[in-house]
Amino acid sequence: MVLNRRHFIVAAGAAGSVGFYGAGARAQSAAAAKANTSGNGKGKAAASTILVLGDSLSAEYGLRRGSGWVALLEQKLRSESISAQVVNASISGDTTSGGRSRLPALLEQHKPSHVIIELGGNDALRGLPLQMTQDNLGHMTDLARQAGAKVVLVGMQVPPNYGSDYANRFASLFEEAARDHGAALVPFLLKGVADGEDATRLFQSDRIHPTAQAQPIMLANVWPVLRKLLP
Repeated sequence: MVLNRRHFIVAAGAAGSVGFYGAGARAQSAAAAKANTSGNGKGKAAASTILVLGDSLSAEYGLRRGSGWVALLEQKLRSESISAQVVNASISGDTTSGGRSRLPALLEQHKPSHVIIELGGNDALRGLPLQMTQDNLGHMTDLARQAGAKVVLVGMQVPPNYGSDYANRFASLFEEAARDHGAALVPFLLKGVADGEDATRLFQSDRIHPTAQAQPIMLANVWPVLRKLLP
């Protein structure tokens, strides 16, 4: 699926370009990632630990704490009586190279049973080689699986002014990485958000980051894929 040209600003920015964020935003996101670790609310150890490794789309950039799709995932788990805790290790502006460098320590620290990788949009915005992005996604998937975790890759798309060939190749690299390395795939995190008839209403005033109203839609794109991997 390729986004309409009129959605260029929304779709491109939503991937979490580091160029839009200062050092303060990075520090805030890092602090949020550290703080946003919670259990199942029942005072006992969770059976599963879900590690989310992402960029601004998962780091609640510009949102009230606890309103992003990762926080909604925690609520969903409780409502489904699934014993699991969520560790949100997302940082605004992160790339697949940044995630690759951070993942080993996160696996050692949290020993997750599931890893959700939501990275790659910033690679495209920086013009990084597509093969490098795919290699990084594959490497992270292999590391997580070797550590005993099940992996979900979350796909992203770029608008048509990147060129149809580039857009198609970028979208397909997530599919190829998931297939070649044994991960489950969410084809497009912003399906129903960035590709609608009135996409701007689901983005903040900067026309870059999804609003709180968009977060349930994003979770709805992830949940069916993740649920199949949970006990």
